[in-house]
Amino acid sequence: MGQKEKLIEQLKSRPKTFTFHDAEALLDYLEFTKSNKGKTSGSRVMFTSEEHGSILLHKPHPQKELKAYQVRQLCDLLEQEGLI
Repeated sequence: MGQKEKLIEQLKSRPKTFTFHDAEALLDYLEFTKSNKGKTSGSRVMFTSEEHGSILLHKPHPQKELKAYQVRQLCDLLEQEGLI
């Protein structure tokens, strides 16, 4: 099982320790492009895909793990799009 499949299985299990780095890597595998909205974007990060639209995530700080609602929303959105 490759890294992409491991990340998908991990996300589907709705873990409490899914990091922003994990989400970023998974979205990169799914061909989303990361873009910060200029210098004033703060910790908001937009991931866009021509085929699947955009996903806005708040980069957590100081911890590295996404909040439970973020994991749930990300999983739901990727399932709706048929990506996982």
